[in-house]
Amino acid sequence: MAAAMGHRLAELIAEYEVPGAALAYLHRGEVHEFAAGVLNTATGVEATPDSLFQIGSVTKVWTATLLMQEAEQGRLTLDTPVAEVLPEFKVADPEVTENVTIRHLLAHTSGIDGDLFIDTGRGDDCVAKYVEACADLVQNHPLGVTQSYCNSGFVIAGRVVEKLAGKRWDDVLRERIIEPLGLTHTWTLPEDVLRFRAAMGHVDGRPAPVWGLMRAVGPAGLICARPADVVAFGRAHLEGGLLENPAALWEPQVDIPNPHTLGRQWGVGWILDEWDGHRIVSHGGNTIGQHAMLWLVPDTGTVVAVSVNGGHSGAFTRAVATELLAELDGITVPPVLGPPETPVEVDTARYAGVYERAGSRMTFSDREGGLHLRMEATGALAELSPPEEVDLIPVDDVTFVGRRDGDPDWMSAVFYEPTGGTTYVHLGARATPRIS
Repeated sequence: MAAAMGHRLAELIAEYEVPGAALAYLHRGEVHEFAAGVLNTATGVEATPDSLFQIGSVTKVWTATLLMQEAEQGRLTLDTPVAEVLPEFKVADPEVTENVTIRHLLAHTSGIDGDLFIDTGRGDDCVAKYVEACADLVQNHPLGVTQSYCNSGFVIAGRVVEKLAGKRWDDVLRERIIEPLGLTHTWTLPEDVLRFRAAMGHVDGRPAPVWGLMRAVGPAGLICARPADVVAFGRAHLEGGLLENPAALWEPQVDIPNPHTLGRQWGVGWILDEWDGHRIVSHGGNTIGQHAMLWLVPDTGTVVAVSVNGGHSGAFTRAVATELLAELDGITVPPVLGPPETPVEVDTARYAGVYERAGSRMTFSDREGGLHLRMEATGALAELSPPEEVDLIPVDDVTFVGRRDGDPDWMSAVFYEPTGGTTYVHLGARATPRIS
């Protein structure tokens, strides 16, 4: 398998129109590394196993690990209110300001509107300034009633790390995870990354207009690393080295209302699922034209990390996992949910309307045989993401699937009422309320 994987990776890159990718996996105690394609189509520099890719929100598990270290050392608990560590913290809802806990942040159940992307500068106080800017953030949903992906919550969590350690998040990460694990190709700041071969993201087949996100969102998604370093981090969560009880992070905290995309439940930082009778612990990440995935299979000890810099990246990483886990562990990865064989009749008019949260506006229109969705990015990243339109097909009374133009993978949306009144759509791991 190891000998053939390099060739197969190149074939998958061509199939999914990916510029370049790197893969590492741990199996039976041995790490294997591969790469194919190019880091930047404008320069033609080839991807190598030691190339650094942006791992995006896989960073969140590293931040969760830092906070669990604090919990194991008795400096806080998962149920410590954020305001107890950060007296200056506040959001628009005073009850949430007082009662939101570390657990809420790490399980994405705070309800804080989560996609606040703002540039608070390059200084070492950028995370603190970001938390100050959260004062006006409203609730996506009431505290603790459902799961909605929250980047803002992990920046706040990163600030908790800084406050407890008296150091910037980047330094705590290096001292407590990167150096203890001996990771030589893991960095957070572009001035460090540029000392290595580094991937450029691609959007619509061209190099992205911006290399990376603003520094303030570091604790939520700014680690750059080679896949072998990401595998080493995952291995430490199976075999020890960072936490006394890493499995505590796998304890389910909340069911994901739309289980068809990432997984069935959220743990403490990690996404939890079951494939073919095997527990799967994972996290993914997306930045500007880059995508990464990390999977752990606790009962076999297998760890897989793959990074990619454009193309049909989600379908690509899933194809890699499907072939690799079948070969290594005999695990059948469940297919992505698609349309039913027999058409389903649903009263789609009840879901029509405008749904909105920070960073996103979605308009659902009633169409014969389904719904039509117009997705618009708002805020700081709007100019990097043009509006998209997708026709949605009902799978059952609350679940719909659709495909973007040219995308081989289906996306899913689930409508529900977590508070018994307002209708929400759960799409892209986020709960978005209907506003009109």
